[in-house]
Amino acid sequence: MNKKNYQICSNCVMDTTDSQIVFDNNGVCDHCDTFINKIAPNWHTDEQGKSELQLLVGKIKQVGKGKDFDCILGMSGGIDSSYLLYYVKEKLGLRPLVFHVDAGWNSQEAVNNIEKLVDKLGLDLYTEVIDWGAMRDLQLAFFKSGVSHIDTPQDHAFFATMYKFAEQHKVKYILTGANLSTECIRNPIEWMYYQSDAIQLRDIHRKFGQHSLKSYPVTSILHHKIYLPYIKGIKVVRPLNSIPYVKQDAIKLLVEKFGWQPYPQKHFESRFTRFYEGYWLPKKFGYDTRRVQFSSLIVTGQMTREDALLKLKTPPYDESTIVQDFEYVATKLGISVKELQGYMDAPNKSYRDYKSQDSVYAFGSWVMKSLGLEIGGKR
Repeated sequence: MNKKNYQICSNCVMDTTDSQIVFDNNGVCDHCDTFINKIAPNWHTDEQGKSELQLLVGKIKQVGKGKDFDCILGMSGGIDSSYLLYYVKEKLGLRPLVFHVDAGWNSQEAVNNIEKLVDKLGLDLYTEVIDWGAMRDLQLAFFKSGVSHIDTPQDHAFFATMYKFAEQHKVKYILTGANLSTECIRNPIEWMYYQSDAIQLRDIHRKFGQHSLKSYPVTSILHHKIYLPYIKGIKVVRPLNSIPYVKQDAIKLLVEKFGWQPYPQKHFESRFTRFYEGYWLPKKFGYDTRRVQFSSLIVTGQMTREDALLKLKTPPYDESTIVQDFEYVATKLGISVKELQGYMDAPNKSYRDYKSQDSVYAFGSWVMKSLGLEIGGKR
């Protein structure tokens, strides 16, 4: 990035590390413009949101009558899914099956947090363990590819496994902690390309993988955006978008009520994601995901811009931690620290360097927004 042309938004902390960012005459970025003009007017956490949520809850309970559970809730152990689990069980009276996907990188804090909530709420936990050989091979392929989004194998497995379970067990509703309150500003596509793009996943594996993907769960955008919701009637819903959801209040409640343990940063419940977002992205590519996270909190009134700028002056995590995590990731993947460093030092690549369904995503996003079925994001 040319430092002479560097610019940071005057309202949030997004900057020109997002190469597609656009500023108006007041120095406000298009991320903020999207929030102010498209998201905020269509995001209802008042009585309208409450009424819509109650209507949805009624449908979920009706479909779940006579069954052991009426929906499944994807649980990572992070703040959003943890608070959602508490809320739907205690406040909405739903009976979710807690669904967790173990891709081999859970932190001990995440394991403890999941167990605490499940036990105290009296719910059942279903854990799907991804074949480690396939996961390791695919993750190494992504490292070798040189792209920024090396967390794709883990995220793709989460989605694919949950969709497959819902389809097999005829579950009509999947609850997710995704929300506008803390995620209204999205990571630029060049930072984190779409995790559900099976075409790109297979292309990278074809070029750099060594073993078969047969034991690895694969989904596709058309499968879960068209086939599942419109043919099978399986819907992914985001209840946190219909209620006042404040991150710090949620953390306080979880800590006091369940002994839940906070993480240093969003998504750090996975040790691999901690390495990926805390070191790989900022060190190798110059992408600091905290800018996205903090900017979401700024525009929703949960953080001041001054506080965000102060926090951004320090690295995502300290040098001693990265030394330990660097060695841990290398050892877990069965490679040397030198080899992992070699991937760090190799030329950077983009999602554009491999086959993809980027045009399909762009068209789908346009259609969804045109029909009012999706708000948020620049695309």
